[in-house]
Amino acid sequence: MKNKHIDIQQAAEYFRDGMTIMVGGFMGVGTPPRLVEALLNSGVKDLTIIANDTAFVDTGIGPLVVNGRVKKVIASHIGTNPETGRRMIAGEMEVELVPQGTLIEQIRCGGAGLGGFLTPTGVGTVVEEGKQKITVADTEYLLELPLRADLALIQAHIADHQGNLVYQMTARNFNPLIALAADVVIAEPDSLVAVGDISPDQVMTPGALIDHIVCPKEC
Repeated sequence: MKNKHIDIQQAAEYFRDGMTIMVGGFMGVGTPPRLVEALLNSGVKDLTIIANDTAFVDTGIGPLVVNGRVKKVIASHIGTNPETGRRMIAGEMEVELVPQGTLIEQIRCGGAGLGGFLTPTGVGTVVEEGKQKITVADTEYLLELPLRADLALIQAHIADHQGNLVYQMTARNFNPLIALAADVVIAEPDSLVAVGDISPDQVMTPGALIDHIVCPKEC
């Protein structure tokens, strides 16, 4: 079996300027803290970050924004991080706001290999600008295209040595779907158990989707 264990320094070797990264989390809950810290400390810049939100200035992916490492954010809201709004208004960072359901479906399509999907959400608003509209049975829809990333950084509650993951309640959020939609997926679990200790019925993300596991301290 492939050894998927890496330390945080080895994880940092996957970071590079200008890459697109998906990060799990909802206002920082479910965001892998050690991986985000390593990303910040690596010094890489001009990142495109795809996430539900930009959390707060000092939590989640907020420090990446505050320290000017992000060129573009694709997210469903930014209101909890005033620095994101300030940088957007000042023209220092591009922000693409996407309705939350649309955003997660774009990611799901990217992971499933689909060419996009039709949604009525955003028709007649600024959301439709630059997008193709298609009429089906007298109803107008927007064609929303799939999203993929070079790298996905996800947090799990428990992992086994093959990368089968279990999440803790709402910390699950975007993590399972971004694990499908990136070329390389790195998971940061809170704890690590032996293969077989997680019941197959409890696995929320199968190990086949996980390239690397950043070992917790006891690893």
